[in-house]
Amino acid sequence: MDKLIPEIEEDSDEEPKGKERERDASGAQGGEDPPRSSTHFLALIVYVDDVLISGPCEVDIVATKNFLDRTFTIKDLGHAKFFLGLEIARSPSRMYINQKKYILDILSNHGLQNGKIAQAMKLSSDTSPLLTEPKKYRRLVGKLLYLNLTRPNISFSMQQLSQHMQNPHQLHWDAATHVLKYLKSCLGKGLFFPSENSFHLTAYCDADWASCVDIRKSVTGFCVFLGRALISWKSKKQSTVSRSSAEAEYRSMASTVSELQWLSYLLQTFQLQIFLPIPLYCDNKATIHIASNPVFHERTKHTDIDCHVVRDQMLAFDNDTRD
Repeated sequence: MDKLIPEIEEDSDEEPKGKERERDASGAQGGEDPPRSSTHFLALIVYVDDVLISGPCEVDIVATKNFLDRTFTIKDLGHAKFFLGLEIARSPSRMYINQKKYILDILSNHGLQNGKIAQAMKLSSDTSPLLTEPKKYRRLVGKLLYLNLTRPNISFSMQQLSQHMQNPHQLHWDAATHVLKYLKSCLGKGLFFPSENSFHLTAYCDADWASCVDIRKSVTGFCVFLGRALISWKSKKQSTVSRSSAEAEYRSMASTVSELQWLSYLLQTFQLQIFLPIPLYCDNKATIHIASNPVFHERTKHTDIDCHVVRDQMLAFDNDTRD
């Protein structure tokens, strides 16, 4: 990935003189476009005036940078190292992304550089005093939510904290600072992407049955790997109350299947081959039996829609549901 920044120049009737361009890796001058390939995918990620260019072909990337430079005049910063709070470290064998500096800035803003991890807690609509400044809780949770980009290990905690944005209590603030103190103990963790990697999708799903203390709704959790790289994860409260753990697990499986379907479409857009079947792992045998049984029993009628979602995708994409 290469990072570019457009340069703004004053209007002038004269053409700029003495502009030097470095010879690119393909041997072409900066003003000349090397031969381009029509078979490779190229992605441009734009945020305001920052642009990331990503693709499998170096020649196409160089040609795109030359075109943008002639059109807008840009500053080429080479391989991306920082982008929107993300720190990107590269080597010939891997790429590593974390948000260490972003975490340190949050710790500094809240005076928790030397804080210690508190005991674990379970959140509810607490009877402790309401916060006099609820906006500071919302700001902190918003910052922590951004860390979900590289820290799947706080996904469940952020799901819990986000449930109390409207009327946060002192206990909720203590829980948010507890997450910050935990992050301080593992600043260097992040996402790892090996250079040599397969494009086989693998998914794992689970559910925390009736975990909400107030309304007893369950929480869906899943993660999806592309080869050895973690590319998608979620922890989300289910929309309805489940009367059994099997029902909660099945709703989690349905959400995971929907995510796999979306990722399949996305990878096809990137011109990557999808390998079928896609393994989907679940640790609830009752749920697996329901997914495998084409007969709907009366006790599973209330999960009829989720059953159809999973079974249709098993037939269409040959998803492999295993223990």
